[in-house]
Amino acid sequence: MSNTSHATRPTLFVTGAAAGIGRAVAEHFLRAGWFVGLYDVDEAGLQTLQQAWGAEQCITARLDVTSVNDWVMALAAFEQRTAGRLDVLFNNAGVAVTGPFEEAQLVRHHRLIDINLKGLVSGCHLAFPLLKRTPGSRVINMCSASALYGQPELGSYSATKAAVRSLTEALDIEWRRHCIRVVDVLPLFVNTAMVTDEVSRMKTVSTLGVRLGPQDVADAVWRLANTPPSRLAVHNLVGWQTKLFATLSKLSPGFMNRLVTARMAGY
Repeated sequence: MSNTSHATRPTLFVTGAAAGIGRAVAEHFLRAGWFVGLYDVDEAGLQTLQQAWGAEQCITARLDVTSVNDWVMALAAFEQRTAGRLDVLFNNAGVAVTGPFEEAQLVRHHRLIDINLKGLVSGCHLAFPLLKRTPGSRVINMCSASALYGQPELGSYSATKAAVRSLTEALDIEWRRHCIRVVDVLPLFVNTAMVTDEVSRMKTVSTLGVRLGPQDVADAVWRLANTPPSRLAVHNLVGWQTKLFATLSKLSPGFMNRLVTARMAGY
């Protein structure tokens, strides 16, 4: 298929696309006829997706979001396939470190920051030229309910998500002059491998349960991708628990938010 054949098709670029939320989002858009760029460090997972959907529907490549060179090459190949069109950048790639802060190796905290925050900053910065050239484009950042109040035993993860929340706010203001909207999604615990293998050891998970699946987030991302820019909210809460906690955090005094957070975490 020629490059120009994609010029009239909406396009999506997804990081962390091989599994979990990223995969659910990618397949939701693929079913709707979008051309999707699928990027992850899990090359086997990407190959499975490309075999299922075909090269006419998607492009795949290994992308370590901490590597600027990986970003540059992935975006260049995507631009070539889409005739320079990028409607939605979904910054989804992320990892978690759980447990007492001081017990996790420092290198793990640093790696988390590199992936969750610096990788997202790189994506926004390097994708900007494509977004600027695409009318009505938008960035959707994967945030978290942990950005509402720092979570014990999830401190560095919460910190990166709070930073993502702030960056989203700032860029949405800055980039409106370029007709680019920047928004985020904030779910609570989602039934993914990251939660099952890492986050589920937290007492907060057993207290609240895991009540969201990847498709719940995919549905939210789909709505944000198709809502008129003027009607988009910057922060988008996913699930009734997240909405309840967000409301309570606004209404309750700071000491109460701290107390509730500590009790749920067993402190």
